[in-house]
Amino acid sequence: MSDAPVVIIGAGPVGLAAAAHLAERQMPFMVLEAGSNIAENVRRWGHVRVFSPWRYIIDQAAERLLTKHGWTPPDLDTLPTGKEIITHYLAPLADILAPHIQTQSRVIGIARQGLDKVKTADRAERPFVVTVQGSAGYRQIIASAVIDASGTYGTPNPIGANGYPALGEREHADKIYYGIPDILGADRARYADRRVVVVGSGHSAFNALLDLVALRAQHPQTEILWVLRRKTFGNIFGGGEEDALPSRGALGQRLYQAIQTDAIDVKMGFSVMSVESQNDGIILKSDEDSTPIVDEIIATTGLRPDLTMLRELRVELDPILEAPPALAPLIDPNIHSCGTVPPHGVNELQHPEPNFYIIGMKSYGRAPTFLMLTGYEQARSVVAALAGDWEAAQRVELTLPETGVCCTVPAPDLSEKFGDLIMLNSSAASEQAQGRCC
Repeated sequence: MSDAPVVIIGAGPVGLAAAAHLAERQMPFMVLEAGSNIAENVRRWGHVRVFSPWRYIIDQAAERLLTKHGWTPPDLDTLPTGKEIITHYLAPLADILAPHIQTQSRVIGIARQGLDKVKTADRAERPFVVTVQGSAGYRQIIASAVIDASGTYGTPNPIGANGYPALGEREHADKIYYGIPDILGADRARYADRRVVVVGSGHSAFNALLDLVALRAQHPQTEILWVLRRKTFGNIFGGGEEDALPSRGALGQRLYQAIQTDAIDVKMGFSVMSVESQNDGIILKSDEDSTPIVDEIIATTGLRPDLTMLRELRVELDPILEAPPALAPLIDPNIHSCGTVPPHGVNELQHPEPNFYIIGMKSYGRAPTFLMLTGYEQARSVVAALAGDWEAAQRVELTLPETGVCCTVPAPDLSEKFGDLIMLNSSAASEQAQGRCC
């Protein structure tokens, strides 16, 4: 078992960061990527410019490894697109780590050798068996430890309000894009001069809506509807100038301005229950209301972890977020409204199954507040623990940028456009929201 590699699932930013830390500690490892290329999930949003500058995107161990091989870092204060992150950072890193990376290798199951989830005897002393599906069929890999950094981008939430696909959602799948389409590029023809509804209220929705506004400037017949489940805007537009990531703050303010200029119609307090064909388009229905007829739906309703490969492991998850129980209270969007999460590592990521860890976006379960820096700190701490360096594993080496959305920036006044709907339900609710962060 001591000779078996640590298996990392996923060759995205956090998976490759874990690989860099393992390489630095001269520990055997293997990276399994389901896609045909590294960072397959990042490629799907390669056209999107992130709101974190390069200095928050490069892992320290990865940077040390790259520097040894003559790598020149990009301007640390610029904002890259997903494609640029791959081209200028992940691809050069993967080239160095190439002997340890296997693409087209989808992990479909992880277990202890000779034991299912129920059996206890000698469990911690048994190696892991990782079952992989590839182009040549199935194979099994023996591992001393497993780090699941497979992410969540491949498993988006449906638009149905109850967490399951709305009635008719599957039948109209050809009219729904889950994520952020390349509205101003490859997908332009799909949305130009069309009636488009965006469902969701996070930064992905902001990006899609603003791209549609830009498209509308060139194609005036484009109609934009924004559907939100929430009944109040509250602090949805973010921290503005108080955000430690200026581009993130600016994103919300740009959307706020677009709404003021009537570029976007808004329907709030709308829980999608069904998708139905109607005349020359489709409509979304709630229990009591329906949208106008639209041609296309962009679903930016968040992501969820795929847990099917973990069924034979003793994994403990929070019943609400599907994140490790010790991490869940730190990231629960029902409690935290600032978008800040304290740095954390191996202590918050442990499961009853020794030497198994979920890191990166998947560790957050259904919570939407993940930053790459958080995943890099997780990777550093977990690898240190696997190496037996408990002093380093317990040490905190990360300071996260804060949003500043609760205590310093009031909710924007859109009362003339939406009436009382945009305000918090009461002054007591406002005090309670601020009290969660101040």
